Amino acid sequence: MKKTTTDTSEYAHVNAKQVSNGKDDHVDPDAHVDAVQTAIGNLGRWQIVICLAISLVKFPVAWHQLAIVFMAPHQDYNCTEPDTAGGYSEDQCTVNLNGTLTKCTEWEYDRTIFPETIISQWNLVCDRTHYANIQQSILMFGVLLGNIIFGSLSDRYGRKPPLMVSIVLQLLSGIGCAVVPWFYALLLMKFLSALATGGTMVNSYVICMEIVGTKWRAAITVLYQIPFSLGHMSLAGLAFWFRHWQQLQIAITLPSIILLSYWWIVPESPRWLLAVGKQREACKILQRAVDVNKVEHVDVPEIVRKHCLHQSLTKTTLDYKASFFDLLRTPNMRVKSLCIFFNWIVCGMGLFGISQYIGQVGGDIFINFAVSGAIQIPGNFVAWWAMNALGRRITLICSNSISGVACLCLIIVSNNMAWLRLLLACLGIVGMSVSFTTVYLFSGELFPTVVRNVGIGSSSMCARVGSIVAPFVVSLSYIETWLPPTIFGILPLIGSALCLLLPETAECALPETLQDGEDFGK
Repeated sequence: MKKTTTDTSEYAHVNAKQVSNGKDDHVDPDAHVDAVQTAIGNLGRWQIVICLAISLVKFPVAWHQLAIVFMAPHQDYNCTEPDTAGGYSEDQCTVNLNGTLTKCTEWEYDRTIFPETIISQWNLVCDRTHYANIQQSILMFGVLLGNIIFGSLSDRYGRKPPLMVSIVLQLLSGIGCAVVPWFYALLLMKFLSALATGGTMVNSYVICMEIVGTKWRAAITVLYQIPFSLGHMSLAGLAFWFRHWQQLQIAITLPSIILLSYWWIVPESPRWLLAVGKQREACKILQRAVDVNKVEHVDVPEIVRKHCLHQSLTKTTLDYKASFFDLLRTPNMRVKSLCIFFNWIVCGMGLFGISQYIGQVGGDIFINFAVSGAIQIPGNFVAWWAMNALGRRITLICSNSISGVACLCLIIVSNNMAWLRLLLACLGIVGMSVSFTTVYLFSGELFPTVVRNVGIGSSSMCARVGSIVAPFVVSLSYIETWLPPTIFGILPLIGSALCLLLPETAECALPETLQDGEDFGK
């Protein structure tokens, strides 16, 4: 019978000193041994349980990033102070009293659907309209910083501690958003909540990628987006039941209490433990995974020892310090990097911008939002199929084009045809969803190994820049109704055209060095 518990002394011989001497009669130092994949396989019960548990974190990620649609929706309002009895108001921002224009100071809001919103509570109308957009941009900027800060902490202290810290911060700051009495305090709490959201995003994805074998990483990347789409869809139900923005804020925050169970459920990444020389802890986790997956004839300590031996012998070849400027230094790499960066900006702006704009297409806001979330789920599977059948480049061109044309059609479709406007907006969201999934994998295959992390990180920052700008693009509808769909339509089409400059990466050997990256696609 296999042992289910492990005595630490059993792995006492697995330490950095012994594996780093480079002398072993039974190990080929040139043969790379992936200890994690060799011990527990590509995908088993242990990986599935952990990935399913971690995927729950995507629900609050979607809720916190998209809640602005229901917390600051479009509301009609009328000027009540000064009293318009002695004059009249054309724009509800100023009152003409006997030929003298006077600014409105108090307003009455349409509370038919939402009894209280961020807009009505703090009078974010007229010359204060931009404050609602600033709040959403601060949130997206916070997600960007959260990715950077917690990503750095995870490399230094492991994946699990920063993940737990970000969950606790998300819980506390989320409750703080609902109880603070001042708008600027709300902005601070939203920023802290966004930092936490960025932390949960980066660490949860890294843990999944580091325990799943190479064969399943592309599939997990696609499937990992489904909980976000489910969170998008379920937010409409939460907003329907909790119409007051403070109640909705509490409703999207309290479920994070469940995520505190990660302390007992989610293990530290065994890859990180091996990378920093903590072989004993890695052996314990891998042995537990072997037992759960029921893998037979596996000597975990021996596998770990071989892995560390190879790591110590090849360490000098992996010490290249990557720089962002490596992506732009040579002509071909520069063209490819700038094209892919632009497509990331388009994806960030389009996905979050069109999701927010859908509240203005007409019809029931709750149904519209739920449908736009639900339709992304088959979109994820379409992306999976298309990337394998058509290749990365053709998939990105087609999805960008579909999204762009759908948004441009919104300009000419009458507001009376709410069902058609909803269909076009959903097509735009699905197109952006497929593009986002595709560009993520496309980037990972396009950048050479020595700068792949820098390339993906820089690309992700570009997506956050797009999402920061998105609410301001949506608000352009107050100037001209055709401006937002025009911008959301033209930019994806430009992104499609730029894809013609990129090489196909499907089934190609990935570039390793900077020279490989420069030669790739010539």
